[in-house]
Amino acid sequence: MIYTIYHKTEFRYQNMVTYSHNMARLKPRETAYQKVLLFSLDIDAFPFEKREFNNMFGNVCTHIVIKNSHHSLSVIGRSRVEIFPEMIDLHIADIKANSITYKAAKERLKSFVDIDIEAKQFMFDSQLIAPATDEIKAYALESFKDERDMFEAAYEFMGKIYNDFEFLSGFSDVTTPVSEIFKAKKGVCQDFAQLAISALRGIGLPCKYVSGYIETVPAEGEKKLFGADASHAWFSLYIPNAGWIEFDPTNNVIPKQQHIILGYGRDYADIAPLKGVVFSSGASRLSVMVDVREEVLDEQSQEQSFFGFKSQTQTQG
Repeated sequence: MIYTIYHKTEFRYQNMVTYSHNMARLKPRETAYQKVLLFSLDIDAFPFEKREFNNMFGNVCTHIVIKNSHHSLSVIGRSRVEIFPEMIDLHIADIKANSITYKAAKERLKSFVDIDIEAKQFMFDSQLIAPATDEIKAYALESFKDERDMFEAAYEFMGKIYNDFEFLSGFSDVTTPVSEIFKAKKGVCQDFAQLAISALRGIGLPCKYVSGYIETVPAEGEKKLFGADASHAWFSLYIPNAGWIEFDPTNNVIPKQQHIILGYGRDYADIAPLKGVVFSSGASRLSVMVDVREEVLDEQSQEQSFFGFKSQTQTQG
């Protein structure tokens, strides 16, 4: 399965910006189940410097320095990504076959096992995820009993969040404390991911934030509008003896062919698509447009759509 992704982030500033440096994280992640076929990054403010590197989590980052004065900044990432669902199915089957009980996982994580070291950095509090409250820990422990299989417990826990929380845009932002989300029982995908991470870290398990995209499908008979999608978030749990496995509590599914991974982090702050510092005064206004589409065209048209996303050649068919 091949997807084309268009992600535009634009800032408009009240007053002139004389200097800025930004970090863009818009290139999707290469994994065993996902391959980046093409990627481009367009910046409208004529950057003085643009440098790509991999950060400590293995995510692709682009450092952007702009020295000329500007009233707005637009950064557009265009990606073409191939997903291998059959490989994901094999991975899930392998995780299930090697999963252990919650009690065994806790005991293993207290000891030194070299293959667990990297995962242990995701057991601690982070910038946007404070220590879990007793209520949040108790909520997770309703699923994670000592003799319960870890995969089964995590799957049930994902379903609890899906059933117990209301998806409501506008109630929160990425900085809203997890405790507020838990109390209100509502939020959006970033909130549900960070709630799950807080709860699972609170009961002693490594858990990381996954940022990416999900293909949305319009109602039957309706045409999908360009830019109607949004970025998405879910969580990944480390099961000792088995490995990492992802869960999407917003949709109550294990991510497969409709999820495209942008990157991993301790929370949203580690994988924000664009953030930086500007020398200016006054307010700024942010707008974001995302479009995710599965490609069904021939090879020539696919190349044209990647660089033009509705080029004249493509629309004429």
